[in-house]
Amino acid sequence: MMRRWSLLLVLLVASPVLGQPAKARGLNTEGFRLYQEGRYAEALERFRAATQANPRYALAHYNVAATLGVLRKQKKVCEYEAYPATILEHLRLAVELDPKRLKRAQEDADLDPIRPTVGWQKLLGRSPTRPEDVPLILQAVDWYGPGVGVYGTLVRLDFQEQGKLVLKRKKVSDEGLTEEKPLAGTYTVKGNTVEVTLPGHDKPLTGSLTPTGLLTLQELGPLSDAPSECEA
Repeated sequence: MMRRWSLLLVLLVASPVLGQPAKARGLNTEGFRLYQEGRYAEALERFRAATQANPRYALAHYNVAATLGVLRKQKKVCEYEAYPATILEHLRLAVELDPKRLKRAQEDADLDPIRPTVGWQKLLGRSPTRPEDVPLILQAVDWYGPGVGVYGTLVRLDFQEQGKLVLKRKKVSDEGLTEEKPLAGTYTVKGNTVEVTLPGHDKPLTGSLTPTGLLTLQELGPLSDAPSECEA
C-alpha cells in the first residue's frame, strides 16, 4: 500500500477519533497533512503532541509509530529516535486502546521495520514462553549480538526453516576495518532450549529463549532483536 494512503485510511475509518478532545484531533489532522506532503519530521512532532494532549488517543499513537517507521526506513534513526522499541511502544498502546489497529498494522508498509522483532511477534499473539511458538519466533526475528563501540553489532544470527541457520560475524582488522563472514550451521529446539551446531566448534552451543525475548547462547553472548545503533 502506498505510504500516503496508509495514514489516510486510518484517519477515515477510525470512529474513536470522534470522541477525542478537539486539541488532540486538530494536532493529528495537522500531522496527517504534513505526512501527505512528505514532511515526516514535522508530522511526527504533531502526532506526538496529539498523544500528549490525549494519552488515550489510539490513532495518534498509531500515527507516531507509522511515521517513525518511515523515518527509520530513511536511515534517520538517531536523529528522531526511530528505534524498534519506540515504534512498538506506540503501536502496542494503539492496539490496546483500539484493537482494530492491529489489522491495519499488518497491512501497513510503514511498519515493516518492526516485523522482525519479538515485540511484533507478541502483538501477533505468539509468546516466548509457549514451546510451540519458540521455533516460529526464532525464524521470524533478526537476532543481534551486543554492540562494540563504533563497530556496532558484530554478530548476527539468522534462523531458517528445516533447522538451518547462518551466523554472520564481523571481523575487525588491526586497521579498524570490518569484514563480515557468513558461517552456515544447524540448530534444534526443545521447549525454550536452543542448541546450535557450527563448523569449527567441538561442541554445540546451548542456550534458551527467555520469557522477555532475549536469546542466550554460549560464546555468542545474549542476542536480542535490536541492533546496536547511535551508541558511538
